[in-house]
Amino acid sequence: MNSKKTKIVPAVLSKEDKKQFNRELLTLAVPLALQNLLTALVGASDALMLGRLNQASIAAVSLANQVSFVMSLFTGSVIGAIGVLVAQYYGKGDTKNAKRFLAMAIRYTIGLSLVFFLLALLIPQRIMSVFTQDAEMIRIGADYLRIVSFSYVFSGIAQCYLMMMRIQGRVKMTLLISALTVIVDMTADFFLIYGVGKWQGFGANGSAYSTIAVELIAMTICIVESLQKDHIHPDAESFRFFSKDFEKDLWYVLPGMLGSALSWGLSMTMHAFIMGHLGTDVTAAYSVTGVAQTLMQGLTHGLASGAGIMLGKMLGRNEFEKAKAYGKRFFGVSFVNGLVNMGLIAVTGVLVYLFYALEPQAKQYLVYMLLYHLLYMFAYAYNTVFTVGVLPAGGDARYDAYSVLIATWCFAIPLSLLGCFVFHWPVMVVYMVMCADEIVKFPFLYLRFNTDIWLKNLTRQEVS
Repeated sequence: MNSKKTKIVPAVLSKEDKKQFNRELLTLAVPLALQNLLTALVGASDALMLGRLNQASIAAVSLANQVSFVMSLFTGSVIGAIGVLVAQYYGKGDTKNAKRFLAMAIRYTIGLSLVFFLLALLIPQRIMSVFTQDAEMIRIGADYLRIVSFSYVFSGIAQCYLMMMRIQGRVKMTLLISALTVIVDMTADFFLIYGVGKWQGFGANGSAYSTIAVELIAMTICIVESLQKDHIHPDAESFRFFSKDFEKDLWYVLPGMLGSALSWGLSMTMHAFIMGHLGTDVTAAYSVTGVAQTLMQGLTHGLASGAGIMLGKMLGRNEFEKAKAYGKRFFGVSFVNGLVNMGLIAVTGVLVYLFYALEPQAKQYLVYMLLYHLLYMFAYAYNTVFTVGVLPAGGDARYDAYSVLIATWCFAIPLSLLGCFVFHWPVMVVYMVMCADEIVKFPFLYLRFNTDIWLKNLTRQEVS
C-alpha cells in the first residue's frame, strides 16, 4: 500500500482534461445517479402502492423496513469498502485481484444477510415492538417482515455484482436492470397488494412478495450478465483465495465506512423510534416524507459513487495531482446537485401530498416536513458527494464517521430525545432539531478535503 504524505498541489487542468472530466461525469457519475434513483424507486414503490391502502399499513411497513435498512448499512459498508479497493486495482489494470475482492464481497455479504434473515423470520413481533406500541402496526409489520426476509440474501448478492458493473463502466446495464426491477416491482405491487377482479390481494403482505420476486430477478440477471466475455466474475479460484494482506486492506477502509454508516443509519432508526412515539399521524407523515427523501438520497449516492470510481482509478495509477484537481471540481458539481435536490423535493412533495390517503393532521405535518427538507437535502447532497465519494476513494472514510458521531449523536439525537420525552416540544421543533445534523456538518467539509489525507494508492505489488 503506497501513500502520499506530502502536500499535494492540484494539477492545472487543460481544456482536454476538463472535457475528460465532463465526459466521465456524464457517462459514469450521472448514469449512476439515475441508476441509484431507479433503485430507490423500487423501495419507494412499496410505499407508493400502500399509499392508497390505509394509514396503518403505510406506517407499519415503513417501520418494518428498518430491518432491511440496518442490514444494508452493514452489507453496503462492506461492498463500498471493497469497491474502493476494486476501483484502484481495476484502474491499474489488475483484474485478477479485482475478481478476488469481488468474491470476498460476496462471501461477507451472504454471511451478514443470513443473520438478518433469521432475525426477521424468527422474532418479527419483538423487532416491531421496539419501534411502536400500536398493536395493529405490530401485527401488520411482523407479518410483512416474516415474508420479506427471504429477499435479503438475493439483494445482497445482486449489490456485489452491481458494484463490479459500475466500476467496469457498464452503467447502461445497471440502468437497464434498475428500470426493469422498477417496472416489475410496481406491477407486482399493484396486483399483489390490491388484487384483480374477485381476488382481493394480500394487502401489505403483497409488497413483501413482490420484493422477493424483484430481488431474485435482479440477482439472476446480474449473475448471468457477469458471465459475458471480458466481464469480471468470481470463479472457484477467487472464492477459495484468502490473503491476510487483502483482509488487512479491507479493514483499513471498512471501519470508517461502517462507523459512518452505522452512526448515520442507526440515527435514522432512532428517528423512526422518536416519530413512532409521537403518534400515528406523525409516523405516517414522516414515512411519506421518507419516500421523497429516499429518492433524492439515491440520486446523490449515485453521483457520489461515480465520483469515487473516477478518483479511485486515478489514485490506483498514482495520479495524485490530477485526482485533487478533479476533486475540487466536484465542489461545483455537489452545489448543483444540492439545487437539483431542492427542486426535486418541491416537485415530489406536491405529488406525494396529493397521492397519499392521510388524515388532515398528518397532511399538515407532511407539508411542514417537506418544506424543511428543502434546506436539509441541499446540505445532504453537498456533504455526501465528498463523504461517500471523493474522500473514501483513497480510503478516508473516517472523516464521515467522526462528523456523524459529533453532529448526529452529540447534538441532533440527544436534543430531539429531550425535546420529545422530557420537554415535550411541538412536533415540528423536535423534527427540525432531529434533522439538523447535515446542516451542522456543512461548513467543515473543505478543511478535510484540503488535508490530502484521502490521496492514497491502496493497491499492493505483492500479496501474501
